[in-house]
Amino acid sequence: MTKQTGITLFEDTKVRIVWDDEQEKYYFSVSDIVQILTDSVDVKQYIKRMRSRDAELDSKWGTICTPVEMIAPDGKRRKTQAADLESIFRTIQSIPSKKAEPVKRWLAEVGAQRVDQMIDPEQTFQMGIGVGKCAPHICAVDFQSGSAPRIYAR
Repeated sequence: MTKQTGITLFEDTKVRIVWDDEQEKYYFSVSDIVQILTDSVDVKQYIKRMRSRDAELDSKWGTICTPVEMIAPDGKRRKTQAADLESIFRTIQSIPSKKAEPVKRWLAEVGAQRVDQMIDPEQTFQMGIGVGKCAPHICAVDFQSGSAPRIYAR
């Protein structure tokens, strides 16, 4: 199983992301997404309260979130609660936030770009060198050896 880590930006906020080659899925840091949506001072406490308010979410939390090794804010590699696109959308449903729709659109664009890249790998290369059009919120992709492409959003 090959996992490549990277960071994407949503409105100048970093979101840790991992690409799993075996499952062909992106995994997003749940705490990073919750932080964007809530501006919470203590994201872990917010997630605990969110789970206590939503019994269905809490009962399925083990299948929604997968511990994935990511670079922590301190620069060390740590297991982090992460979710694929479907699960991250389910989590977003439990958060009352005005930012939910822009985040959903951004995630949908990231997912759509990946599908397009699987169909036509040349698109990944063209985005990396700045050729062609990017999606409205995606402005660049940066490739680094041994890591997933970094997708920069406006």
